[in-house]
Amino acid sequence: MAESSRHRRTGVSPTRDEDFPGWYQEVVRAADLAEPAHVRGAMVIKPWGYGIWQRMQARLDEEIRRRGHENVYFPMLIPLSYFQREADHVAGFAKEMAVVTHHRLEERDGKLVPAGELAEPLVVRPTSETIIGQSMADWIQSYRDLPLLLNQWANVVRWELRPRIFLRTSEFLWQEGHTAHATEAEAIEETIGSHRMYQQFTEDFLAMPVIPGEKPPSERFPGALQSFSIEAMMQDGKALQAGTSHYLGQNFARAADISFLDSDGQRRHAYNTSWGMSTRLIGGLIMVHSDDDGAVLPPRAAPHQVVIVPILRGGDRDGAVLEYADQVARAAAGETGPDGGPVRAHTDRRPHRSAGKRWEWTRKGAPVVVEVGLRDLDGGQVTWRRREDPGTVQSSALDAFPAAVAAALAEQQDLLYARARQRLADGIRRDLTTFAAAQEYFRDAKNPGFVLARWCGAPDCEVALKPAGATIRNLPDESAGLTADGPCLICGQDAGLTALYGLSY
Repeated sequence: MAESSRHRRTGVSPTRDEDFPGWYQEVVRAADLAEPAHVRGAMVIKPWGYGIWQRMQARLDEEIRRRGHENVYFPMLIPLSYFQREADHVAGFAKEMAVVTHHRLEERDGKLVPAGELAEPLVVRPTSETIIGQSMADWIQSYRDLPLLLNQWANVVRWELRPRIFLRTSEFLWQEGHTAHATEAEAIEETIGSHRMYQQFTEDFLAMPVIPGEKPPSERFPGALQSFSIEAMMQDGKALQAGTSHYLGQNFARAADISFLDSDGQRRHAYNTSWGMSTRLIGGLIMVHSDDDGAVLPPRAAPHQVVIVPILRGGDRDGAVLEYADQVARAAAGETGPDGGPVRAHTDRRPHRSAGKRWEWTRKGAPVVVEVGLRDLDGGQVTWRRREDPGTVQSSALDAFPAAVAAALAEQQDLLYARARQRLADGIRRDLTTFAAAQEYFRDAKNPGFVLARWCGAPDCEVALKPAGATIRNLPDESAGLTADGPCLICGQDAGLTALYGLSY
């Protein structure tokens, strides 16, 4: 599904067509986003990658607080007994848990060994429903204490056997919302509200189109009654679960005794929700938008939207070139960017490697790169390139540049979304109507996309395509505008549900 770059020199190798997983790893490296940590399965997020996360965090946090939620922080070490209270929850995470069993080290025969065994093991936070629920039980006494709307920005640990930077690592960063409500209707409304919030965020801010829908039973969050996801399509046709929202019912409330005295004087259990989005979205951002020259970042998510590269020759006018570069940066910053704030302009004042800086920022995905040299200084001109079209050089007078670059940033944001949306639409197959055809497609196609077809709802039919690597990603919401006709894709019987089948990360 990726465009071929066979006939030209590219900024990264291998290309998407040659080796998509290898291309992804090379883009992450070349864009200086992150690298494997010295701890197995973990990653080091470097300044440019963390800058993207900070932009995402700031925008999403603003929306979460606008919806009435307050930020909190809970311990990352959770008593094992908390998990044992909710059987489905502990079973769902048991194979991924990292456990602390000792509280000190001792030297024996010249080696440090764990000592001081804990009376109760502590689980390193894989998610926080259990520990937050324990505090909710203390804080909630009356219906007047509801709803309780909390959000936490934190790290979590889920032991990963096959790590891949951003997509699956043993430790990653995320946001997790946790709420308690007096009624089922309020809790379901909260779950759907966070579901819609994630869709708007990924599409408007990250220019990443998604398909919203409810997860089938086998894909639900452990302990939830309903789970909802937004599914994005990567350039190789695979799905990335980009955000999830869970209606927990009263399962966790009963386990932790989150109860309240209602207005009628009756004691009742609360209804809970949880929802989250993580740094894996940075990986999704790369796989949706980037090309064979490196990363491509939508302007709203880019740490620097405009990067000015002074061309320094080691002569006596280098100072004047630097001063002019700063003038260009100040001029750009005087305009409003596509995210509603000042254009984020940065002058790369490093004195070395002037000739290679443009390609460095191209690989990093900076939306606009400006090169300033003596000719630009003397002519009062600005020479620049847009990241999605690096081969085209544009030139503006200095006084016209700010408006021109602000318009270019807005155009890029819209263009990247339109491209990705068209790729998503083109990647949905509606003509596969039998189990055999779907098996062959997911097993043999080079870059299989999604298959939209019917499902009868039977558990055996839900998991039938797993040997071919495919699962039901979700049951698309009505708002997605996706419906299928015909019998169940798997068993051929009458079916009333439209399902989105696909391979996934």
